[in-house]
Amino acid sequence: MEVRSIYKYARISPFKVREVTREIQGLPVSAALDLLAFTPKKAAFLIGKTLKSAVANAENNANLKADGLVVKEAIVGEGPTAKRMMARARGSGSRILKRTSHIRIVLSDEIQIETRETRRAKREQEKKEAKKETKGKAEDSTAAAEKKEKKPKKNGKPKSKK
Repeated sequence: MEVRSIYKYARISPFKVREVTREIQGLPVSAALDLLAFTPKKAAFLIGKTLKSAVANAENNANLKADGLVVKEAIVGEGPTAKRMMARARGSGSRILKRTSHIRIVLSDEIQIETRETRRAKREQEKKEAKKETKGKAEDSTAAAEKKEKKPKKNGKPKSKK
């Protein structure tokens, strides 16, 4: 089941928030919260707030346990931009854009959490399969080499007439 939480009109540029949301996608909730706690950015605080809200929604509304949840997607959209003027040299002015963001976090309990042990077992299985394939190819290549040796070799350079 999926549970979501949205933080609208966050007073930070979406570009700055996306940098942090890329880091937490696909992580278990506990790992994502730890990562956000030790990230020294304003965006990390805002995303952490949204993530905690999504976990609370999962526990209270959907009766899910927090330790089985994974961050399925963390999307940051652009909110409305406030435009301000700032005085510049020789009586001119320039525009200041104060950007806002909409942070959306979706949690799911259907995705398998990949631990170090499962990753290691998967890697070892792939190595075993690769060894089997290379053995089969090595036998085929030796048979092909024997066939090539039976054929007489021709000299590649044409003789010039004098």
